[in-house]
Formats: sequence, structure tokens, C-alpha cells
Amino acid sequence: MPTLAYILSASHSGSTLLAMLLNSHPGACSVGELKLTSLGDVDRYPCSCGDLLRSCPFWRQVSAAMSRRGVSLDLADAHTSLNAGGTPYTRRLLRPLLRPPFLEKVRDLALGLSPQWSRQIQSFRQRNLALIESLSEISGARVIVDSSKLGLRLKYLLTIAQLEVKVIRLIRDGRGVALTYTDPAQYADTTNPALRGGGTGGGRERERLSIAAAAREWRRSNEEAENAIRTLKPQQWIEVRYEELCAAPGTVLSRVFGHLNLEPQQAAADFRSVAHHVVGNGMRLDTTSEVRLDERWRSSLSSGDLRQFETEAGNLNRYYGYI
Repeated sequence: MPTLAYILSASHSGSTLLAMLLNSHPGACSVGELKLTSLGDVDRYPCSCGDLLRSCPFWRQVSAAMSRRGVSLDLADAHTSLNAGGTPYTRRLLRPLLRPPFLEKVRDLALGLSPQWSRQIQSFRQRNLALIESLSEISGARVIVDSSKLGLRLKYLLTIAQLEVKVIRLIRDGRGVALTYTDPAQYADTTNPALRGGGTGGGRERERLSIAAAAREWRRSNEEAENAIRTLKPQQWIEVRYEELCAAPGTVLSRVFGHLNLEPQQAAADFRSVAHHVVGNGMRLDTTSEVRLDERWRSSLSSGDLRQFETEAGNLNRYYGYI
């Protein structure tokens, strides 16, 4: 039975960095977000190994392994997200983030009224299990990392009986995350401007949020994550702070590897020295091995920005200990 290590967090909280650091261990394999959405033009999308995604030998082997399990893999439409194959009715019901248990029961009852839902959730389980097993087969790793972050996706992954799921709850100061939402190309992408926007360049203007909207996005994502954590047993999850990971990566990783039943000393000292086949955040295309704390929010957010953040998300940020 493979183990799925699920990173649960708001986006731009350091999940890609953590996933690549975990991939430095021979017993773990990370390819980024297993929901495999928002890749844009797949024919031009680069794998982090340097090859285009469609011509990457690793992904071709994964596709072949999935075919042996009776599941086809088209990276342009992988059908591993929860909405894949859904109707307007089921997509509307799946739109809200994960909520408290009573409201989730209401959601499940409403989904059960759709004749399509049973086929949709069965396909979700089958395709994700086939992808996880194929990644384990090709990489030789027992632990497969999914940095999809979404609490609602985690809820339904936990219903796959053939998987052991362990959760890594990743938290970052909301002010740093909010800054990335205001300009993702500048603050949450590769350092090479020509490779931003999924590897083809671009300023990602459509993704930019106001500071107030960015603070709400961070707050809502973490509220969802808290709802997910409340459904887990203590031994199923571990908390990691982005700031602590950057300050002492070896110490934090040893704790995470222990949670995943992996020997910490087997991990490569330089995480960039091992082969990576990651999709997602642009930092996967950087070349530096330095793990550096990003606190540009301290100089980039104005006093007005900070007041707006405080109004929208200050209480939750202080709850996490960020003053």
C-alpha cells in the first residue's frame, strides 16, 4: 500500500519548496500537484527536468504504467481533479471550500442526488490511485507527495481504501502569502522572467488580487485547512512552518521524514542534485539550491496594505503566532 503525503496549505506557502525537498529522499517521489490542472499549453509546458512535459521520458513511463492499470493519462486533461467529468450541478456543489462536518454532510447528501456523482467520484478514486501507484512503480518510492493543498480534495482522497494518507499541514505568515497574490509573477514564480507563467513568460496579470482580496483568500484557505485537520487523527498529520523550514531545513525535514517513516539520513544533502519532474510553481525551474526565507512583504507592503490585511485576516494570523 503506497503512502500519500498530502501537503495542506494556502497556495504560495512554500509547498513546492517542501515537495522538492521531500523528493531528495529516495523513498519519496514528488511531481507537484497531482490534480494536474492549470498547466496551460501543455505542448509548451516544461517539466522541471528541462524537457517539455510531453516529451519527458519520466512522464512517458508514468503514462505507460497507468495504461497497464487500464487508465489513460493525457496531461492536457488528466481527469485527476475532483471536478473532472462533473456536471454543472456537481461542479456547483463542489465549488465551496471544505466546511464543518454538518455542512459537509449536507453537501454529500446533495451530491448523492446526482446520477453522475457516483461515476464521478469512482473515476476520481480510480485515476488518482492509478497515478499514485504508477509514480511509485516508476520512481521506486513508497511515499508519493501531492502538493495540491486543497482541503476538499483531501477529503475525497481519504476515501480511497487502498491508500494510507498522511498530511503535512504547512503554514506561512499571511502577509507574505498575500503579497504573492498581488503579483504572482514577481513574488511567486521563477527568478527568470522568460520562464514565468508556466515556462512561457508573461506577467500573470489576470491572477493579481487587491491586498484585501489576497488577505481573504489566505484566510479562507487556512479556514478550510483547519476544517480538514479536525477530521484527522493526531497521528495522521504534522505541522510545518514555512519560516522554520527555511531557517533550519535539515531539522524540519528530519521531523517530516520521521512522520512518513523514512530514514532522514538517506536524503540527498543538495535537493537540486536529484532528478525532479515537478509541475506547478515556477520555483521548480530555478537552479539555486539555497533555501532562503522570503520576507519581502516587510518592505513591499505599505502601511495601508498592512491595515487592510489586518482588517481581513489579522486575527487568524495572530492565532498562528505571527505578530
